[in-house]
Amino acid sequence: MKRFNIVLAIAAVSFCVIAFAFKNNNPAETQPRGNAVGLEIGNLAPELKLEGTDGKEISLYSLRGHVVLVDFWASWCTPCRGENPNVVATYNKYKNEKFKGAKGFKILSVSLDHDKAKWIEAIKADGLSWPDHVSDLKGWQSAACGIYGINSIPTNFLLNADGVIIAKGLRGEALGEELAKLVK
Repeated sequence: MKRFNIVLAIAAVSFCVIAFAFKNNNPAETQPRGNAVGLEIGNLAPELKLEGTDGKEISLYSLRGHVVLVDFWASWCTPCRGENPNVVATYNKYKNEKFKGAKGFKILSVSLDHDKAKWIEAIKADGLSWPDHVSDLKGWQSAACGIYGINSIPTNFLLNADGVIIAKGLRGEALGEELAKLVK
């Protein structure tokens, strides 16, 4: 009986180890080793999963492999709307560039809007031509605000291809200057 219990215990431990090893085999959702999740430069950016303008969920981690600007804004935010021409110009300049260790440049626009129609109207009016726009339409109560500690907008985080924060709070020409450092 003692032998049976030992074999059973070994089998249970082996099963747990194997189950843990195969728990998440989706590379787009796994974290690079060696970086703690956080909001400081050098940290792995926290995951965001919100609905896009078409109602389909978009995951920040699905953009891995690209340099990504996570840009927090809202249609009602005058400083955000004033910053959008800089973001658009930078996107247009770098969207087709080759980056060191990355497939390209993407923007994940995270809106703190309540009104979907105004949000979509602002995307069109400001010429935000990239495809990845998300919002839960909860304004300051957005899950994204809590995850990223957002207390003012515009706010942004620049991530490398591994999802690690390499810069934040880039406004005006500062975004283009950071991206220029990453171009091949």
